[in-house]
Amino acid sequence: MYPSSFVGGLSLLIVLKFSVVGWRQGVYRQIFAHIQGLEIFSMRFKVASIAGGVALAVSQLAQAGTAPFFNPLTQSSAVATPNHINELNSPWQVPAGISQVKLTSMSEIEADIEQSVVRVPGLSRGATMWDMVAFDDEGENIFIPHETFVGAGATRYNIEEDKAVTIFAGDMGGLDGSWAEDWGAFDPATYTPNGTVFLGEEWSGEGRIMEILNPHDDPEDIKYRELQTIANVSHEGLRFSRNAKTLYYVDEWNSGSIYKIVFKDKYDYTKGGQTFVLKVKDYDGVPSDNWNDPSNADAVRTGKAKWVPLTNKKGKPLTSVDPFMNGPTNDPRTNDDTRGGRPAADEVGATPYGRPEDMEVGVLANGNEVIYFAATSEKTIYSIEERRGRNAYVRVFASEDATPKNVGFAPTTGVINSPDNLAQDALGNIYIIEDAPNGSDVGGDIWFVRDENGDGEAESVDHFMSIQVDGAEATGMIFNPAKPTQFVVAVQHPDSTDLDAVPGGHGDALWMFDLKDVVPPPCEKTVRPWHAAKYNRGIKTCSYTDDFNFVYALKRAGLYY
Repeated sequence: MYPSSFVGGLSLLIVLKFSVVGWRQGVYRQIFAHIQGLEIFSMRFKVASIAGGVALAVSQLAQAGTAPFFNPLTQSSAVATPNHINELNSPWQVPAGISQVKLTSMSEIEADIEQSVVRVPGLSRGATMWDMVAFDDEGENIFIPHETFVGAGATRYNIEEDKAVTIFAGDMGGLDGSWAEDWGAFDPATYTPNGTVFLGEEWSGEGRIMEILNPHDDPEDIKYRELQTIANVSHEGLRFSRNAKTLYYVDEWNSGSIYKIVFKDKYDYTKGGQTFVLKVKDYDGVPSDNWNDPSNADAVRTGKAKWVPLTNKKGKPLTSVDPFMNGPTNDPRTNDDTRGGRPAADEVGATPYGRPEDMEVGVLANGNEVIYFAATSEKTIYSIEERRGRNAYVRVFASEDATPKNVGFAPTTGVINSPDNLAQDALGNIYIIEDAPNGSDVGGDIWFVRDENGDGEAESVDHFMSIQVDGAEATGMIFNPAKPTQFVVAVQHPDSTDLDAVPGGHGDALWMFDLKDVVPPPCEKTVRPWHAAKYNRGIKTCSYTDDFNFVYALKRAGLYY
């Protein structure tokens, strides 16, 4: 492979040579783009080597971020009536050049006798609840978790075959309080470095993590197990570290904490490990109270922090409360039976946040691992920089109150009012997906977070997409690890899922998007086109079709995840 010293020397040699001979601008740009590709290749090869050859998600090898590669939207979309042409053909308002193609929907699956999907009787719009989907490493299959009250399960969708099958589902015993073979509210699905699938219970069920051991097999052969080595909380964000040895997760609660487990054996999650919870050094509130209760309203929740152990290295609890206790999701201040991770975190003084939801793991410009998580009630996304030992540093990454929008472009009237899911592309850019509209007449939005210097604090949030489907929210945005210009998003619980209210309703659906033809913003007049790329400092984009650095770099970066 090309060493970085070779690439740097080659860059200087070619630039000097072409300056002298005065080759025309178009060729000059193409040569520079090729050099840029070598730089990216060199960087990605090094990162991949550090990762030890373990197949991780693209996002977990990403570094820093880029400038916007599109012209941002200027307003949120209005939503239409159920089964409107927008819902059927183009549910999102998107920047110019971004394609959107429907992969599948409830109505299509249920019309085909050879396909299957979870639909729980009597739950109306909440009967199927497609949530945070996961790709396999080859980008061939998508695993759809169902966030249903009871009977929660998972559906596997094969893109090439255009076929969905239910591979796992509960028996609805939860209606009678029996959760032995029933599950509730599977919010996250995460494809693990070992080729298994994690499913986590959020607001229903008992706060368990289930592992599907053979997710590609026939449904009748599927094997699964409960992982009793991961603390029971209201699960949403589940993401692995770059070395695949640590799993980060959150408790989605208005006094929710941030957790991690360092596995003893990253190839066998049943062997457990040491569990930690995050505590900000200067936090002086009441851990068990809600983030905005008077006791916490003025408490410091950013700055220097430590990972406080909940267990020893063998996984044995250090708290009087068992962090691995199954139970309902309720307030531990008034209930002794709540799932154990929550009161255990309160016992050691962990810092509470306002409904932590999804998370992503990336790399800052200084090379440190960073965890991003969305705090929905706070309208805020935080970044946690991992430092030596058990040390960390917490920052506000982006928020409605603190971060400007569409900087350098036409302003938007859109508001970040319910940040929920997060996504990350192969170049380290974070996308915020809102938990909305849920009955509003204005659609929920997807935002691109601009952090060009990779310091964990955004310079801008840029209005990327807006949903136009009545009663729905966008969820489960994730980039294809095999085709980095592609990503998918699900339409969850639209009004059209309720067949009693909307006969022949379209229902929950999954859509594929592609950035390869996106129309980028124009170059700044002060920037010459061949200076569009700045090594390791983000990528400026120009509107030249042969010099679209973002798409070029995205494709190159995806080869070395």
